[in-house]
Amino acid sequence: MIGFFKNVTRELKKVTWPKGKELTSYTVTVIATVLFMALFFFLVDLGISQIIEIFFE
Repeated sequence: MIGFFKNVTRELKKVTWPKGKELTSYTVTVIATVLFMALFFFLVDLGISQIIEIFFE
């Protein structure tokens, strides 16, 4: 178990972590993508609901 954590520590030292600007850029990109996809699926769901409502009224 101790060997495992030593290996994990060694591997984490090899990682290149993003700088502040990169991290901000990545975060904004992820949030924008999530919001876009949420809006897209909301509109698709709304459209499908309207179509179903028209056919089954």
